[in-house]
Amino acid sequence: MTNLFTQFATTEKASGDIFTSLGIDGQMLLFQVVAFLILVFILSKFVFPPLMKAVDDRQEAIEAGTKAAEAAEKKAEEAQEELAKLLKEARAEAKEIVATAKDEANAMIATSEEKAKSRAEKIVKDAHEQLEKDVIAARKALHNDMIELVALATEKVVGNAVSKDIDKKIIADAVKENA
Repeated sequence: MTNLFTQFATTEKASGDIFTSLGIDGQMLLFQVVAFLILVFILSKFVFPPLMKAVDDRQEAIEAGTKAAEAAEKKAEEAQEELAKLLKEARAEAKEIVATAKDEANAMIATSEEKAKSRAEKIVKDAHEQLEKDVIAARKALHNDMIELVALATEKVVGNAVSKDIDKKIIADAVKENA
């Protein structure tokens, strides 16, 4: 390394100019600086403005998209909250409908039971009435049969048949007195 440093120092003394010792041509360097400045001027005049405009437009589009996404997210959250609210209301309404239906069903059952009870009572009442009629009819039939048997027994005992009409009248009177 010291060797390299000594060699550089000796080369500098020999030529007297550091640029020449590095292999740099002063005129060419000046030409390249001017060309670079012209290039920078042309780029800043014609290329950079449209490029920067495109970058700015792209940035605005990204910001607008971000704002739209945030707005959409906010609307989605609001819609979700509204949906939850509607579901809660629907559940409450469904509960109310079920409760009303149960009450109506219980009322219908009570009405049906009442109708069945009153119908059963009517059937029992009709059966009692029919039974009373049948008992009265059976008594009449028994009464008539008894009159005939008494008439036959009397006829056998008395021996002579009295007219049936007179016989029936006498027996009926006798039965009424005993009854």
